[in-house]
This record gives sequence, C-alpha cells and structure tokens, in this order.
Amino acid sequence: MAVPKNTICLWYEGDAEAAARFYAETFPDSTVSAVHRAPADFPSGKAGDVLTVGFTVLGIPCIGLNGGSAFKHSEAFSFQVSTEDQAETDRYWTAIVGNGGQESVCGWCKDKWGISWQITPRVLTDALAAGGDEAKRAFEAMMEMTKIDVAAIEAARRGG
Repeated sequence: MAVPKNTICLWYEGDAEAAARFYAETFPDSTVSAVHRAPADFPSGKAGDVLTVGFTVLGIPCIGLNGGSAFKHSEAFSFQVSTEDQAETDRYWTAIVGNGGQESVCGWCKDKWGISWQITPRVLTDALAAGGDEAKRAFEAMMEMTKIDVAAIEAARRGG
C-alpha cells in the first residue's frame, strides 16, 4: 500500500477507530484502510490498544492518533463538505449532529469527537463568489442560519 506524501493527522482521546468508521459509513469516497495496535505501553494506552487508524474522508487521506486527552480539537481545523442540494446538506448535517455532535452557526457543526465540519451547499459558495449585492444578501442570510437553508440562500440571491 502506497503511503501518501501528505496526510492529515487527527488527535483522538482513544476512539479514532470509531470516528474513522463513522466517517467511512457517512461520506462517499471514505474508507478505513488500516488499524495499527501499539507494540508496547504508551502514555495514553497499553500494548495492543489501537494506536493509529488510517482512513480517507471524501478522498482526503487521514491518520487518527489515539493520543489521549492532552489536546482538543478547535474550529481552527475543519472539513468543508460541498453539497449539491438541501437533501445532501440535510443528510450530512443530520448524520453528524444526530450522532452525538452539535450544531453551530453558518453551516458549521461538530461531530461527537470534536472535529468541526462546514456543510456548505454549492449555491452558497456560488453566491459569495458572484460578489456585489448578490453576495452581500446571501452572506447576510447565511449569518442568521445554523444549518444552511438552500431555498433561503436562493431567495437572498434573487433579492427576495
């Protein structure tokens, strides 16, 4: 198996495998490729415990490291998932929030492991890229939302 030149390493308290399996079940082009167990005791575990998990999220190679409770996730890192419509937006949002996660604002949510996700419908990205009044209206509408409402963004783009 070829090792990618660059891989995102995410720190978990001890449940990297559960997180990786959730991502693989939730998102397309996502898999769990390897589970490595510690050959000896380490600060946050014992010999035989899962130490790292190789996985892919939407085609992005990642490693989950069961490093203990020393470090916490923050919004400084997030996965941004581009969605095509409200149904896809709802599906991912519900999967993350409904599995012990929490809602935030402007299309952001956190999974139960503390990883931040931006569930971003393409209509919002397109509106912001359009610039001018259209972008301003879409931005102002987004600022009032938790999960992004595609119909409301489309209405804001039209000025309605």
